[in-house]
Amino acid sequence: MLVKWIRCTVVDRRGFERGQRKWAGLLGEPGFRGQGGGWSRGRQGVVHVFSFWESRSFYDSFMARSHDRLAAAQSGTYKDMQVKLFDYRFDVKTGFEPRFTDADLVRVAHCRVHEDRAEHFTLMQEKVWNPAMAGSPGMIRGLFGEAPGHEFLVLSMWRSAAEHGKYRTERVERLALRAQTEADIAALTGDIVELEPTWTV
Repeated sequence: MLVKWIRCTVVDRRGFERGQRKWAGLLGEPGFRGQGGGWSRGRQGVVHVFSFWESRSFYDSFMARSHDRLAAAQSGTYKDMQVKLFDYRFDVKTGFEPRFTDADLVRVAHCRVHEDRAEHFTLMQEKVWNPAMAGSPGMIRGLFGEAPGHEFLVLSMWRSAAEHGKYRTERVERLALRAQTEADIAALTGDIVELEPTWTV
């Protein structure tokens, strides 16, 4: 599975939201698995959208054919767009599906990892972070993805902000020490995204 992560800053909120609903046109696309997104909780006007494709070839075919027609509706409503593609590696918890209807919140973490630590980082994600997140009440599902250049994406869906907050304060520092996260990571950016139900495809 291919994961596409889009981040941008919206300059015309009403126009952007109107255009976002046009992405319902993705439903007929071969290989399309699902899309959802929303507004950053911490950064004014910043939006994150996540879309999922069965494979890179299905995605490339969509980009060549239908993408520009669907995207035209949002032209001029945003700036500073960044797009990243990740290959799905494994689930966080079990049975990841690209569904957004039962979650309120998505936590996204983008990690650039030192080359010689990539294997260790992946192992710690499986052995330390995943079990901790999977055992947290309110964490519904998630995934771990990888991009060329030792970049990784950790995506987790949560039932509510309060439940995500409990996990963070109680666990994160202790887990980071155990996983030697500081030694692995060259750069880390993250955000908390409040899902917008009307954007779910």
